[in-house]
Amino acid sequence: MAKLFVVKLTKADRRALETVARRGGRDAAPPDAVRRAQILLKADQSTSGPAWTDARIGEAFDVSRATVERVRKRFLFARLAGRDKLTAVLMRRRPPPRARKVDGAAEAHLIATACGAPPEGHKRWTLRLLAGRLVELEEVDSVSHETVRRILKKTRSSHG
Repeated sequence: MAKLFVVKLTKADRRALETVARRGGRDAAPPDAVRRAQILLKADQSTSGPAWTDARIGEAFDVSRATVERVRKRFLFARLAGRDKLTAVLMRRRPPPRARKVDGAAEAHLIATACGAPPEGHKRWTLRLLAGRLVELEEVDSVSHETVRRILKKTRSSHG
């Protein structure tokens, strides 16, 4: 089957990738970035490139063939988008931070509720009951019992 994403490196790309692949010491690139650089260098189909197969690259760097394909694909899509190809391919993309569902005031209310008397008909507060109470009091739109557990775990409270 023919490759969909064929990498043909320019001399500048090759030099930059070789620098990352050889870099060591204090300024070392992350190990994953070094491996991706090595994969791209071996996948190079230009006249000066080795043009290794994906299976051979995978064996050499102990990665799956799918990983080799993904690295090639990211490199080519970064080129099409006009972004800095090396940064886009070599560095890990971090997800944006999530907004907290339960703020400080809601946390304080949760802790106060957990320290108080349980609802009628119950012997003690459960995580699900506390989550339901936060929603009833309109502190939050929705919250899972796991979130309630994490909040209470952070709290050093004495029940007696």
